[in-house]
Amino acid sequence: MSLRVIKPGLLTTIQDLGRRGFQKHGVIVSGAMDAYSLRIANLLVGNQEGEAALEVTLMGPTFKVEEDCVIAITGGDLSPTIDDRTVPMWRPVYVKKGAILRFGRCKSGCRAYLSVAGGYAISEVMGSKSTYLRGQMGGYKGRALQVDDVVPFNGHSTMLKHKWTESFIAAKWFVHAKEFLPSRIPAIRFLAGSQYEYFTNSSKLQFVDSLFKVSSQSDRMGYRISGPALELQHKRDILSEAVSNGSIQVPPDGNPIILLADRQTTGGYPKIAQVITTDLSVIGQLKPGESIQFSQVTLKEAEQIYLQKEQKLKQLKVALSLALQ
Repeated sequence: MSLRVIKPGLLTTIQDLGRRGFQKHGVIVSGAMDAYSLRIANLLVGNQEGEAALEVTLMGPTFKVEEDCVIAITGGDLSPTIDDRTVPMWRPVYVKKGAILRFGRCKSGCRAYLSVAGGYAISEVMGSKSTYLRGQMGGYKGRALQVDDVVPFNGHSTMLKHKWTESFIAAKWFVHAKEFLPSRIPAIRFLAGSQYEYFTNSSKLQFVDSLFKVSSQSDRMGYRISGPALELQHKRDILSEAVSNGSIQVPPDGNPIILLADRQTTGGYPKIAQVITTDLSVIGQLKPGESIQFSQVTLKEAEQIYLQKEQKLKQLKVALSLALQ
């Protein structure tokens, strides 16, 4: 049971929720750039939400499906088709042996997630199947997929026992899942960073009042964004300290860098902000050239936003578990 790669796309890797607990040893976390989309993709096919999926970036791959399976595609809309027929996203889809699954033009977002019922049969490295490209660790041989790779998946899932029709999944499931990926890019919400007070008042105002554009020099390690140069009140020597997903540090040129899934474990540039957890998935769907704006919130507000989104996810999990009994 497997997917055979006919065309690899721009960057297609295996990712889960990351390799956690090893940063103190200098091992980065990696994992999905849009964790919410990955989690929903897995729930829709009956997997544990942290199971690995294929992360497809911008220009999609083409696969031959070598055994009957159930898949789900979430995240950005990369025009998925099966045998040239459009595939509905944010719902489970039954695929027959021999079908050609193809991703095409990027209509919205940046990254799509392809889950398969039962999960991919990939060995874990330090408790995770995630691919760390620079370290050639995890995933499929520590690299992005290439032509003729065969990505195996685990044995038959109970999902295959259901009678699959176009009306199997209630319309409310489809709409509910789509709420996790905004149709427009809102202001990215943040908490003050550990060196927020080091910046000039004018820089703090510019950070929330200005538009920043995602640079083409952006990748899974971090998004470089350009806009008004942010300045410190005066030059300081800063000791390197731990960084996390969404830390926004400002190098000497004044253009911020949003650290993301493949970030380093420590950083020595001053950090003006920390993106709230809920909005990390939004950043993961931004393409180079797109503009973003920032909006400051309190820790209490960030916690409430997080709990509200997790509650929606919990409701989806309950609905799916009841339907698949």
